[in-house]
Amino acid sequence: MNSLKHSDPPLWSAPVASAPVDCEVTVPGSKSITNRALVLTALADGPSTIRGALRSRDTELMINALRGMGVTVTPSDDDGTTLSVDPGQLGGGEVDCGLAGTVMRFVPPVAALAGAPVHFDGDPQARKRPMSTILDALRELGVEVTGDRLPFTVTASATPRGGTVDIDASASSQFVSGLLLAGARFGEGITVRHTGDRLPSQPHIEMTVAMLREAGVSVDCSAANQWTVHPGPVGARAWLVEPDLSNATPFLAAAAVTGGRVRIHDWPTHTTQAGDAIRGILAEMGCAVEISADPQTGHSSLTVTGPADGVLHGISRDLGDIGELTPTVAALAALADSPSELTGIAHLRGHETDRLKALSDGLNSLGGDCTELEDGLRIQPVGRSALHGGVWESHHDHRMATAGAILGLAVPGVEVVDIATTGKTLPGFERMWAEMLAPDEEASERG
Repeated sequence: MNSLKHSDPPLWSAPVASAPVDCEVTVPGSKSITNRALVLTALADGPSTIRGALRSRDTELMINALRGMGVTVTPSDDDGTTLSVDPGQLGGGEVDCGLAGTVMRFVPPVAALAGAPVHFDGDPQARKRPMSTILDALRELGVEVTGDRLPFTVTASATPRGGTVDIDASASSQFVSGLLLAGARFGEGITVRHTGDRLPSQPHIEMTVAMLREAGVSVDCSAANQWTVHPGPVGARAWLVEPDLSNATPFLAAAAVTGGRVRIHDWPTHTTQAGDAIRGILAEMGCAVEISADPQTGHSSLTVTGPADGVLHGISRDLGDIGELTPTVAALAALADSPSELTGIAHLRGHETDRLKALSDGLNSLGGDCTELEDGLRIQPVGRSALHGGVWESHHDHRMATAGAILGLAVPGVEVVDIATTGKTLPGFERMWAEMLAPDEEASERG
């Protein structure tokens, strides 16, 4: 194990599960829905309200980006999850994207409506993330853009004309969503045609389209790989944010790994969130999965019970539409009794880090057997007893960090670098993880 330099992030000793977990978890709001709602309320024709909003680094970056352009965002309850948004008059400003893909790809089309220069920058690692797709698209739609990746500046002295643009969004569906979210405010609206290879994460585009329609925007999706947002007002309304289902997956994975039981409150029965696919994945790996009425709230809840014999089975899955689940699924696959092949996820090389390389290197460093494929990972079983402790690099990637926590449930001595990076989308992860593993009586004492 390499010694850490003084300036390196701290190590977090991932706790080992001494018994099957048995707990109920309430997960904060969806980052994807929160940030889309923030953009739509910033462009609306009047004040709006967002209830159940996630408050995390990614959503704070979005809030601050919009505030910097003149939007008023005011928390109206004690925990700040209810937000009052008054769009006001957009103007120029400075945007810190951090490492948030939704900020760096959703906000530039909004900045095109500001009538003054808006300068974008972010974390050093964000400067490596692909951006030319959306910046070139804005240029084609009549917007002046200086730069091809962070840092860059967006300037428009009048309402951009909009129109039709051809893009290759095979690196990220966020390029499509970013253009669609602001499209109704462009003079001619926006038609986006995807011209590249397979488009990843299509549920996220479906989420964008559904939310636009909820705001009264006319969207035509009748042609394959083409979306037209017609010009017109974006309606002010009250938004209710669902729990973040992808952030729930590490806790459900804990049930799978330990042969325990985890219930997630308020699991939606109908959703566009990609995280909902974890239900089928866990069932295929050997878990019992049940959606039922939640006795506490009257809403639905999801309960996952891991296999009593503790044996998980490998899977062969195309994760192209649900790539954000890959770190969780890869961690489970490393603990399974048969091979797994996860494909359709070449686009993960352009996320917070190159997730395919990071997962392969990380699993192999703990004694696993993982091979990078052109578009995915092949994970061979080695047996839990053959895995060993070591440093698990998070690479400033929240989902890499939670994957290390999952592995640590079954593998003593896993030390995750910078577990605090989970605050990107799930503040309080360490506390929630500890409470999940605490004895029932301690959890009840905490309330």
